[in-house]
Amino acid sequence: MHYSRADGEPTVQRFRLEEQYSNMNCEIDGDMENQVEQEEKSRLINQVLELQHTLEDLSARVDAVKEENLKLKSENQVLGQYIENLMSASSVFQTTDTKSKRK
Repeated sequence: MHYSRADGEPTVQRFRLEEQYSNMNCEIDGDMENQVEQEEKSRLINQVLELQHTLEDLSARVDAVKEENLKLKSENQVLGQYIENLMSASSVFQTTDTKSKRK
């Protein structure tokens, strides 16, 4: 069945050309969609990796702050004990205690 159109081009041949053109467009569209998908995946992977590095940095910072906090607590205990010892050895604080006992 090779019907001709008014312009003389056979209908079957024209249909095949249109089908090939349509298939090519679908392949191009598919390739473009695939490329966009790959770019999106790549962008998301990079973003996840960046967030992981940020989390690692924050975790290290939290650990450092915890360590510094423990060190400062220990120093505060030593200073508190030192102040207590000075107060008990000082005559100024002892006279205050005796004045309150006299009243």
